[in-house]
Amino acid sequence: MLKVVGLSKVFNPGTVNEKAALNDLSLTLNNGDFVTVIGGNGAGKSSLLNAIAGTWKPDSGKIYIDDIDVTNMPEYKRAKFLGRVFQDPMMGTAATMGIEENLALAKRRGKHRGLKWGIKNAEREEYRKLLASLDLGLEDRLTNKVGLLSGGQRQALTLLMASLQKPKLLLLDEHTAALDPKTAQKVLQISDRIVEENNLTTLMITHNMRDAIAHGNRLIMMNEGKIILDVSGEEKKNLTVKDLMSFFSSTSGQEFANDKTLLA
Repeated sequence: MLKVVGLSKVFNPGTVNEKAALNDLSLTLNNGDFVTVIGGNGAGKSSLLNAIAGTWKPDSGKIYIDDIDVTNMPEYKRAKFLGRVFQDPMMGTAATMGIEENLALAKRRGKHRGLKWGIKNAEREEYRKLLASLDLGLEDRLTNKVGLLSGGQRQALTLLMASLQKPKLLLLDEHTAALDPKTAQKVLQISDRIVEENNLTTLMITHNMRDAIAHGNRLIMMNEGKIILDVSGEEKKNLTVKDLMSFFSSTSGQEFANDKTLLA
């Protein structure tokens, strides 16, 4: 479902701020894979997601989504293949619009839009059922402005919006990092259910090693723009945080210098 071949990207080349974000990186995700991504600060995790999403073009390499070469495809065209949830709960939704209006926008993404009446009753009932599955009481607040929701409620709504059209690939960019621990676990449970029910191929960046081990069927660790660890199945299930820390230190010759990960 996703194939990344020899991807490289250098920011600010030839200056004192030159940074190699991705270094000849290759990665393949099969249909239905749920891959968690961890790594230290500046490892290239978000750069990888931004390359896949089309936020910027790589210096070299190729990106294929469902066997379609999207390397030079603009971000707005690539969006029809992708769903994405950002770290900031304020992104991905229109704060001044109602819950049902946000869902309607997500449902119509990439489709022709005419001048017919906005939201029909049958569509509204569909949204109510979807929201009820979140168990957050949002099904009775369809006309409430999204800007009035809590961070956890907003991230859960964004997950629904990102998965509404069953994208080829779902990108979760540290989508629980800004939430308190209890709310973060609730959003992760919702993420697991949505991914499983829709059989979505998913790439999830997380700063929490325990979450990286507990969720998904595969784990990759990045460092200096490369993948230095790729485990799945029973090997992944048997991992511990201590194992990951030790592997990172022995492979990179550095300590894992990500304060958020250590505090988690």
